[in-house]
This record gives sequence, structure tokens and C-alpha cells, in this order.
Amino acid sequence: MGKAAPKKKSNTGFLIIIAAVAIAGSSAIYSAVQGNKTAPIELKSNTPLPAGKGYLRGDPSAPFTIVEFGDFECPGCGQFATIQEPDLRKRIIDAGLANFKFFDFPLTGAHANTLAAHLAAACADEQGKFWEMHDALFAGQYDWNTQATSSPRKVIDGYATQIGLDVKKYAECFDTQRALPQVQANQAEGAKLGVNGTPTIVIANKLYPQAPNVDQMIKILDSLKTAGGTATPAPDSTK
Repeated sequence: MGKAAPKKKSNTGFLIIIAAVAIAGSSAIYSAVQGNKTAPIELKSNTPLPAGKGYLRGDPSAPFTIVEFGDFECPGCGQFATIQEPDLRKRIIDAGLANFKFFDFPLTGAHANTLAAHLAAACADEQGKFWEMHDALFAGQYDWNTQATSSPRKVIDGYATQIGLDVKKYAECFDTQRALPQVQANQAEGAKLGVNGTPTIVIANKLYPQAPNVDQMIKILDSLKTAGGTATPAPDSTK
């Protein structure tokens, strides 16, 4: 999980995790790596839930929205995206139980290269390929992170070609940093809720500083449905 100033980590632990996933299964490994020791925080009834743009995956009319505040260079976010999220997409999003929104929360004080990744993802979104860039960035996190290079764009630009972006339009977007206000606005939504680390998950009126695994998310959604709980409002993409 990313914090304001986490210690740098080597690639070794991540490679061990990936190897273990092949043996034991993604959900079990993610639970072991992340743990869920931090209790969820119940938001006050008058706390406004995310109203910024974010990036939607799934049916906009799904009964619930799962919100993630994430940092592309955060190792915990990388583990969530590569280990847990494929299962989340299959069992929750594609099944129509909820949709999913990713909100930028770059921890630039701890991760020097993260802003370049967030800008790249926002520029990919201009061409309708945010999620393709999201997946490429997390899959290649240890190729462009601060430990690997001081010039992340050399690596990240390769993803733009890989996912089929109009590279000229992408480069113009990146060079002008016109997506920066959007990235900052998404982060501000998290700050309003008290987010101070990544990945942080919000479901309905609860904020989870330690991301629940998919089985836990399904139980949360089932309990909300049974209780007639209110859905997390899908952030307004028109803002």
C-alpha cells in the first residue's frame, strides 16, 4: 500500500508474489500480501462521495460503484491491479454486481515517476484507451518506476504504441500537460474523503484503507443489497 513516504522496495518480492500466484491462486496470495488488518472507516452521512471524473469500467447503471484511489507507481496498487483486479472484473464488474471507478491519487512525494504515468493514462483516455494504458503501466511498473529509471517517459511512450494510440496526439497531450488539472481534481476527491494512502477502496459509505479481496467485496455488496443499502454514487463524468 502506498503511503506519503514509503521505503523503496526491490523487485524480488514482487517476482516471488507472481510466482506464488501461479501456484496458489490470485485471491489467496493477494490476501496474504495485503492483509486486511485496518478496519474500514465509516464516512459521515454528510460526507460527499466522489464527484470528479474518474475512469469508469463496467455498466454505468450497475447497482453499486467500487471506487479505487490509486497511484500507478505504488507497489500495493500494482499488486491489486495485476493479481486481484482480473478476478474483480470477471466476478463483479462483468457479472453486473457493481461498476468500478479509478481515481488518480499520485503520491509524488514518495514516487518521483508516478505523475508521468498518470498523465499518460489521462492522455490515453482522450483516445478511449485508459484501461489499456492502466493495465500496461501496472504490468510494466518495475520497468519505469523510480528504481528503474530517471526517464520514465522513454518506457511509457512505448506503451502508447503498444496499445494502438495515435502517438502524435498522445505526445501533444503529454507535452502540454493539459490533463494535469483532471489528475489533480481526481486526487482532490480522495483528499476530501481523508484518503492518505493507496490503494484505498470506497464502497457505499465505507472507506477501506486496506483493499478488500474479491470474496470480501462480494460479501460487502451482498450485505448492502440485503440491507437495501444505498449505492455509491457514480462520479459525474461531465464535471
